[in-house]
Amino acid sequence: MAVAHTDNYILGLYDDEDLLMDAIRHVRKNGLIIEEVYSPFPIHGLDEALGYKRSRLPVAAFLFGMLGTSLALIMQIYMLGFDWPMIIGGKDFVALPAFIPVTFELTVLISALGMVACFMVISNLKPYGKPRIFDPRSTDNLHVMAINLKSNRLAPAEIRDILAATRAAEINDKSFEL
Repeated sequence: MAVAHTDNYILGLYDDEDLLMDAIRHVRKNGLIIEEVYSPFPIHGLDEALGYKRSRLPVAAFLFGMLGTSLALIMQIYMLGFDWPMIIGGKDFVALPAFIPVTFELTVLISALGMVACFMVISNLKPYGKPRIFDPRSTDNLHVMAINLKSNRLAPAEIRDILAATRAAEINDKSFEL
């Protein structure tokens, strides 16, 4: 008999963005870790209030770009210098200035494809991933604050009390199978 593993959340739903921002400060001040906040529109200062760190996507872009540069140079040096050596215009077999256009194009291509792949994996948008929809009204008129029970030490009743103190419009439970 297979045991189903679940991820359990307590959701605080808010109908006003100012109330949500105050609630985030109150919840974080009480030591709770907020998994995610979903909002129907962008809210200025939400990232700072949640304590998000700077994205590492530029580092991934740089590494994928270096991979593209290396692949382009190795491919051209091997093909024009060793596999099928040709003297074109009196240049050496390995003429680096002539390799610049292909190297640039492959650097940009590998960097862009790598960043798209990283974004899809990090955002759980991979083809075999299951989307987690906490509340469909988060795309309409409600802001949703999701608190994962695994990452917090307080009992569910205490978390509900903290959310109730923030004047949440609704407090719901949500479970996802892993």
